[in-house]
Amino acid sequence: MTTALPTTRQLSRSILHLAVPALGALIAEPLFLIADSAIVGHLGVTELAGVGLASTVLQTAVGLMVFLAYSTTPAVARYLGAGRMGDALAAGRDGVGLAVALGVLLSVVGWVSAPALASAMGAEGEVHRFAVDYLRFSIPGLTAMLVVLAATGVLRGLQDTKTPLLVAGIGFTVNIGLNFVLVYGFDMSVSGAALGTSITQWGMATVYIAMLVRYSRENAVPLLPRWAGVLSTAHVGSWLMLRTVSLRVAILATVFVATDQGPVSLAAHQLVMTLFTFLAFALDALAIAAQALIGKELGASNKPLAQALTRRMIIWGLGFGVITGAVLAVAAPFVGWIFTPDDDVQTALTAGLWILAASQPICGLVFVLDGVLIGAGDARYLALAGVVNLVVYLPLLVWVYSAGLTGVAGIAWLWAAFALGYMAARAVTLGWRIRNDTWMVTGV
Repeated sequence: MTTALPTTRQLSRSILHLAVPALGALIAEPLFLIADSAIVGHLGVTELAGVGLASTVLQTAVGLMVFLAYSTTPAVARYLGAGRMGDALAAGRDGVGLAVALGVLLSVVGWVSAPALASAMGAEGEVHRFAVDYLRFSIPGLTAMLVVLAATGVLRGLQDTKTPLLVAGIGFTVNIGLNFVLVYGFDMSVSGAALGTSITQWGMATVYIAMLVRYSRENAVPLLPRWAGVLSTAHVGSWLMLRTVSLRVAILATVFVATDQGPVSLAAHQLVMTLFTFLAFALDALAIAAQALIGKELGASNKPLAQALTRRMIIWGLGFGVITGAVLAVAAPFVGWIFTPDDDVQTALTAGLWILAASQPICGLVFVLDGVLIGAGDARYLALAGVVNLVVYLPLLVWVYSAGLTGVAGIAWLWAAFALGYMAARAVTLGWRIRNDTWMVTGV
């Protein structure tokens, strides 16, 4: 007997149940960087440029580890769909264990190599000094950031996006207060912004660890990670890491070109990229819902429902992108003063934001399809497609670099290459994959 599919309203309710809280939590994450940018931006252009470089390096390190969330979410969701709660929690526990190990390793490497990393990004003089300060005062919170990633993935897999919203919301509020006091009250400059964020991240990580310990004890799951489970998580995440590497190379290469255009372009690019990240996380709320829902339904061997959810979320991704693009286009000329008093940076920022606004429907489609395929465990295709996308993008970036553009023209063409060229390439490769159902593998 064939089970009737849910109605459109029921599908929408299932998506919204996860996507709306995920939206709040995902927006809160880049708000940490936006808060830093707003607070530091009023110290001066060199401080803002230094934080821009340092935050790019930090985001790269954390971004490469995003597989900690993207591996645990579908793994936990599949076990949940199959009715194996103990195995779901064990998979999450092993993911958190891997996060701790990687966090300690990256912290040591990051502290030692901070000056070299800033130099490699093209920083000189005061910009270099502020970049190193921000990096080194962010290092104490790096392990906590990775634990938060893995634990959030566990809760998403358990179909709980409300708790991450609550934790992130409180964390953001605390972070603003700490950063403001440390930067201006204790006159710590960019170091205060980084230290405040580190303290906040450890508070969030502690909350998540306490929750997972309670769940594990209630389900008689041992608390210590299994070495085999940690290695399994690392193996599953290896393709997702390659996917993320291609994304980060694209972003780092873009920052390199912005750095070559001068401090004004670099500062404006940092602000546009921060807002891109903000909107990307907002659009990614549907992708989070896709990861959790698709993983659960494929774990329960319910392919027709997974297909229906995919179609519905594609429509929503495009529509959401249209809305965010329209809002950004209207707001673009007026948001510069929030971040910096420099007129040249504000003018360049407006140009970049208009390009970013035009790309939002493409971004909405990309993030939804990305989430669907992650939820399905199709990590290998995502990794290989990421390499293809990078090959398409780099020639565009080389042209912008060789043109020797600066200011408004430099930022406009740079963001046309990234937001329109690179994101369009991602949309094509992901859209090609879902043209049939070969990517849907059911069961655990």
